[in-house]
Amino acid sequence: MTKKQPPWMFGSPRSKPTRGGVPEAVKAEVSTKANDLIETVLKPQYIQPPPDNPQFNYIVDLYGKWYQRYFYLCATYRVPDPDARVASFEVKCARMEYSRDNRFHLSFPRHTGQWVELYTDLPLDECLISIRDEPFFFP
Repeated sequence: MTKKQPPWMFGSPRSKPTRGGVPEAVKAEVSTKANDLIETVLKPQYIQPPPDNPQFNYIVDLYGKWYQRYFYLCATYRVPDPDARVASFEVKCARMEYSRDNRFHLSFPRHTGQWVELYTDLPLDECLISIRDEPFFFP
């Protein structure tokens, strides 16, 4: 007779909490409002015509995208060096994690790649205002 692994042991499949998905209505509302912010405020502010003689990477696009429970604000940077391995790359600038009842946890990325949660359980409109006004979410 074999002994079963207790449910509390490290590595047990029951040790991981399960979470529900994001309702489609919330996804649609977030996408609509975030894309409006991106098009009307962030793109005019951060996307400039390419320099005549570029020496540094520069932003060519801003957009939002969903991945599981997270909505990311992303920037695409162009690499001006003709010998570069890649012509462009993506940087995630802000992350909104769906919490509950149209509330989100708002985070920004550190230079180490680790996400720092600044605000918890903010309504959508307050998240977008923070992204617009605070320097932590600079693309």
